[in-house]
Amino acid sequence: MSVILGIETSCDETAAAVVEDGRKVLSSCVFSQIDIHQAFGGVVPEVAARYHLESMNAVVDEALERAGVGRRQLTAIACANGPGLVGTLLVGLSCAKALSWSWSLPLITVDHLQSHVCANYIDSDLEPPFVCLLVSGGHTQLMHFSDYSAGTILGETLDDAAGEAFDKVARLLELGYPGGPAVDRAARDGDPKAYRFPEGVVDGYDFSFSGLKTAVLRTVGKLEEPLAGRTCDLAASFQDAVNRVLFKKTRAAALETGVKQVVLAGGVAANSNLRERFGELTEIEVFMPSLKYCTDNAAMVASAAHFMGNAADLSATVYSRGKRTGSRR
Repeated sequence: MSVILGIETSCDETAAAVVEDGRKVLSSCVFSQIDIHQAFGGVVPEVAARYHLESMNAVVDEALERAGVGRRQLTAIACANGPGLVGTLLVGLSCAKALSWSWSLPLITVDHLQSHVCANYIDSDLEPPFVCLLVSGGHTQLMHFSDYSAGTILGETLDDAAGEAFDKVARLLELGYPGGPAVDRAARDGDPKAYRFPEGVVDGYDFSFSGLKTAVLRTVGKLEEPLAGRTCDLAASFQDAVNRVLFKKTRAAALETGVKQVVLAGGVAANSNLRERFGELTEIEVFMPSLKYCTDNAAMVASAAHFMGNAADLSATVYSRGKRTGSRR
């Protein structure tokens, strides 16, 4: 049996969790900095790192207390060491190293994106093979997992990630930060057919959302009435265009590879319209993380450490970009 303390500080959530055997969450604690960064309209890396530093010890202590677990019951310390903001990642890695050394426990590092995939193992009986749609603020990838190791990339974004497009359109529509949830909320009161925005025309399973973002920009520029009167329709139409192509390519990939399971992962997997679309898929079983495990958290980190983590030592470092969740097909 594994009982792993996971730590996550890749962006603006300070998180710690204790997970048993990669599936049973004993505790999950998250200190979010959303309110802090709203004033800036986005995450300020230096500010995020400072707040991680101030809250890290308290969050770890709370996670252990809620789990009713002491250091003697733990089998390893895990943390995400990339991709993410270098300054914030260093806070989490430094904490994990200190606990690993002082408690004489193994240190396991995990890829932040792989952690999002592993959020689907929590409280479920999911096992590979499956096709995974990973959609977040910085990444959009379609992957095939034949086992628990890193997946094979079937397609990925050639420009903006889906979450990045949501954030940019939210600013354009003056919906505030964070953009993804703001667009989702506005779209619920809008007509998705009010504007027919184009899907990015890309061969295979790759994605492109920069043209869609530009189409929204041009449409807003041509409005003859106040933006406020069309915000919900614009949000709904934009969201429909994004989710339409995400659903279409994921379903096609699942049918081509012959898998019987599709997995959603990443922050955009919390989008209500996207979840509704995949929930109506009948010929393939669909797994989606609970909403609390879609956005950054440490339970997914501990789960990833159990299923696909890398043994590390005190020389471990962080990375912002460059590594991939798997090889390209």
